[in-house]
Amino acid sequence: MNKPITLNLPEDVYNRAEGLAQLIGRNLNDVLIEAISLSLSSTSPINESPKGLADALANPLGSRHDRHFSESVKSLSDSEVIAISELQMESEQDLRLSQLLDEQQAGTLTEAERPELWTLMQVYQTLLVKKAVALREAVSRGLTEPLSA
Repeated sequence: MNKPITLNLPEDVYNRAEGLAQLIGRNLNDVLIEAISLSLSSTSPINESPKGLADALANPLGSRHDRHFSESVKSLSDSEVIAISELQMESEQDLRLSQLLDEQQAGTLTEAERPELWTLMQVYQTLLVKKAVALREAVSRGLTEPLSA
């Protein structure tokens, strides 16, 4: 049985969830339900101990994490910044993500595969953020030209 609930999400959380929903072709409600379910599942580190919950709540992968990464990139060498801006998903992960997205699009993704898809989407999204931050730093240092539209 479903229980209706109203949440006031921070704008950055809403935007990330909406972007992920569009990317994987699911509605926002389903993505949020999946995210909450996965984060509260028995395999989540949050459920290991009360300290795990406290740590997860104190260090969410949100705007504070992004700002911290952005600040740390500024202290890297030019070659390190370029290397991060050119990061690619591991080929096995990339292939599996493509397979799962194809299954999602075809409507053949199993319930057992949903957590794997979710995890790979999080890896992909985190990688994109890191690449974007490093690219911005590379452009600001004059190491590379800005991307054109």
